[in-house]
Amino acid sequence: MKGVLNLVSVGPGFSDLIVPRAEAALRNSDVIVAYDLYLRWIEPWITGKEIHTPPLTQERERALLAIEKARSGAKVALISSGDIGIYAMAALAFDEMREDDDYEVNVIPGITSANACASLLGSPLSHDFATLSLSDLLCPWDWIEQRGRHIAQADLACVLYNVQSAGRQEGVYRILNIMLESKSPKTLCGVIHNAYRPGQKVSIHHLEDLLSLQFDMLTTIVIGNRFTQRKRGFIFTPRGYNNWEAPAEQPAADELSKQALWVFSGTSDGNRLTNDLAQQGYPVVVSAATKYGGEVAVQHCSGVSVWAGHQGIEAQRQALTQNQAKVIVDATHPYANLISEQLMGLSQSLNIPYLRFERPSSVGCAKHSEAHGSRTLDIDALPSSAHPMVFNLCDSAEQAAKQAIALGQRIFLTTGSKDLATFLQTPGAIEREWFVRVTPEPEFIQRAIDLGVPRSHICAMQGPFSEAFNTALWRDLKIDCVITKDSGDAGGYQAKVAATQALNIPLLVIKRPKLEYPFSTSTFDAVLQQLHAWNINA
Repeated sequence: MKGVLNLVSVGPGFSDLIVPRAEAALRNSDVIVAYDLYLRWIEPWITGKEIHTPPLTQERERALLAIEKARSGAKVALISSGDIGIYAMAALAFDEMREDDDYEVNVIPGITSANACASLLGSPLSHDFATLSLSDLLCPWDWIEQRGRHIAQADLACVLYNVQSAGRQEGVYRILNIMLESKSPKTLCGVIHNAYRPGQKVSIHHLEDLLSLQFDMLTTIVIGNRFTQRKRGFIFTPRGYNNWEAPAEQPAADELSKQALWVFSGTSDGNRLTNDLAQQGYPVVVSAATKYGGEVAVQHCSGVSVWAGHQGIEAQRQALTQNQAKVIVDATHPYANLISEQLMGLSQSLNIPYLRFERPSSVGCAKHSEAHGSRTLDIDALPSSAHPMVFNLCDSAEQAAKQAIALGQRIFLTTGSKDLATFLQTPGAIEREWFVRVTPEPEFIQRAIDLGVPRSHICAMQGPFSEAFNTALWRDLKIDCVITKDSGDAGGYQAKVAATQALNIPLLVIKRPKLEYPFSTSTFDAVLQQLHAWNINA
């Protein structure tokens, strides 16, 4: 008769956490091979069977014994706690099998230590997470540190297995210090001892506090990410896809002002609007798209709450709902059309009024429709005095890239980092020299470098810039074509026009995206009037 090798997971420690399939495999097996601790919670199902219990340090011997029994025709259950396929016996069993073995193999899954510990804490692993074993018996320690560093840099929630033993005392503190290099010291963590076993202990700490604790091999550590929160004695990590670059020190979403106007900003005119609203007595939360934008908002907006970072739409939904937002004020950049579309969608789904505040266009004349409260642009009208040698309005970044390649050799981009790939990967781009000006955010600088822009061609500076500055810079760099956006006076548009005119070089302007806003204005008075029309008073 052919033997059977059942690779059985028996969970964290209680028989009621063992799946029925594992129970059936144990009942149907003639031979049980396990560490003796695991027998305690499966005893009713293995009475009278042939039982072998090699000690804890003889895992490979256990696997070999189970395989030999199966080769002889026996029905064998090789047992691991948790899940046998995760840091456990299944891999050793497969490692020792031969291709010509003909016994049946069944792998029965179970509740892992990570799952068990997470359930005792609440829901800390609801988003991306990693597990990391700190045992260096089967993995070099430098690999463990390297993986720990990557986990920390990605700000993944993580579960640390095999935390501390009598002969391995310091490793866990090295890993915790690595975590602190990239994670906030206030990151919420859980320490679980003997999960679902006698002597179970569960406690919640900040990451920085773990350095003063003692652990052992029966301890598991769960480390959250910067969005992990505490509620009713539990911790949980929201499911929404959030910005991992957001500053950990910013207020948690549920700590922001309640029943406030939410101004989605990141522009100088958006920050001015925020200040003006706050001075009128409105409670205001300003949400900036980047860490740097958040820092600027903190400096220039007094008496308001600041929430910074590329928050995902689900995080925005949760924050707006939790804080009972009164109005969504979209003061984002004129070219941030995707964000505007998301905010309009949130406005509809959450039944929160939406107001678009946008700086006036510098191209042509702006027309305001009193009937519908919306503004449209006549981009065909441009004062003749503003014409440099070549002035072209382009419908897209792709069109601007093609025209620039036809017009110039040393091309300067004042369009930010978003469309860099479009310009630099257009056919013919490799034959030109590209210079870029980006906001001094590390991620934007790195994006330019990754796309092949020489470091000497990157200007990481915060605008807007004067005509004299632009003229001197472009003259010194021997720029012969400039690409910009219709960024308005607040974005230094007229200074760019004047500088290209003074240098007699082509200027290509990418048109603003066209969106149908339910209400749009460029004046503070109109914002106040609309708020009053909605009966939203300070």
